[in-house]
Amino acid sequence: MTERGRVRAWAELLRVSALFTVPGDALAGAAALGARPNRGTALAVGASLCLYEAGMALNDWADRDEDAVDRPHRPIPSGRISPAAALTAAAALTATGLGLAARAGRPSLAVGTALAAAVWSYDLHLKHTQAGPLAMGAARSLDLLLGATATASRRTAAPRVGAGAARAALPAAAVLGAHTVGVTVVSRREAQGGSTLAPLAALTSTAVLGGLTGRWRRGGPVSADALAAGGLAAVYVGTAGRPLAHAALNPSPPLTQRAVGGGIRAMIPLQAALAARGGAAGTALGIMALVPLARKFARKVSLT
Repeated sequence: MTERGRVRAWAELLRVSALFTVPGDALAGAAALGARPNRGTALAVGASLCLYEAGMALNDWADRDEDAVDRPHRPIPSGRISPAAALTAAAALTATGLGLAARAGRPSLAVGTALAAAVWSYDLHLKHTQAGPLAMGAARSLDLLLGATATASRRTAAPRVGAGAARAALPAAAVLGAHTVGVTVVSRREAQGGSTLAPLAALTSTAVLGGLTGRWRRGGPVSADALAAGGLAAVYVGTAGRPLAHAALNPSPPLTQRAVGGGIRAMIPLQAALAARGGAAGTALGIMALVPLARKFARKVSLT
């Protein structure tokens, strides 16, 4: 295999096009505290990226026999990457992610450890159980909480650290986790299709989450942050909702896969809407700047 072929294989294994949906977790976590991103936030982003990629590598290692039947083109069943190399990468990325979380402080290490446990538990066992979608939702929620705790640990003015930071970020984490649960439920049928109920339920959930995130608080003037949150929530609903509606009407494998991809891409405007709702419209714009990059890479490497 050529060097270019090896790079391509690892890019497919690690789903590099989906990486752009990760930094917004930590940034939304910082915004939930009413804080600007700082060094702790950057460490959380690094930890999140490593743990996310660890999950991708571990997922394909655990699914190698199933993929040999349903997706023989994937890097492991096609022989472009060995199972041992994928497992080694997953372990190394997990260790690196936890190391970065530790540098952000003990509370961040605790949340990062829980996140790593959720990732490994999902890939190795929970994926094919009823608890699978909840485990994935918990992982995304924990990723946002990782950003909150890491940001709080680096603040010098009256920081809310540990449990205090996590509590402040829980509402945003719950929204992001709920969206992830819906996408995961739909993804369980992406290779076979045939499920109308799953995309319909996810479509309903998307509408509810968009309404909650973009809703203005009553009793006060409408701020620029509130307007930004409303607009970004609408973008989120449109990004996830259209392909979900198509999959509900025609649950074929291609349309179901597009619905999953749309749900993954919708993470970015949802994170941005949560950041704006937390009073960080500037951070929200920064998160949205990842959209064109995600689209560019998605044309080269599939999100799913």
